[in-house]
Amino acid sequence: MKSLGNREDKDEIVRRLQSLKPDSARRWGRMTAHQAVCHLSDSFRGVTGGKDVVFAGSLATRTFVKWFALRVPVKWPKDFRTRPEVDQEKGGTRPVEFARDVAELESLVEDFTRAGRDFRENVHPLFGKMIEGDWMRWAYLHMDHHLRQFGV
Repeated sequence: MKSLGNREDKDEIVRRLQSLKPDSARRWGRMTAHQAVCHLSDSFRGVTGGKDVVFAGSLATRTFVKWFALRVPVKWPKDFRTRPEVDQEKGGTRPVEFARDVAELESLVEDFTRAGRDFRENVHPLFGKMIEGDWMRWAYLHMDHHLRQFGV
């Protein structure tokens, strides 16, 4: 299973991110490519304490849904509503300058995947607390989902 904990998988995701263009056409959803970059950055900030995100999970999302989303080899569903804190049309960070925002996301990915990172305090807004391997799998899948949204 692909994961940002694997160097090759992380390099693949970063290469795909670097091929994203501000005018890349979406295949589904409402986000622009620039909004998706900011959404991904906000998502990393939200799970590392850099942005306040309200926990909205349940027993089902912390157990079965999390297991299914991270372990079953199917693509994540399209048009799933995002949390308002990481929605660029609501409480998310507004896009400013595309190259700068992409560079910021790359920096957040690097920080998230640095060796020795302590994930004990991280809480996903739906999945709750997770072990490091689950965080790396989530990060890969989330980025993959939005990069596929724009055909990269």
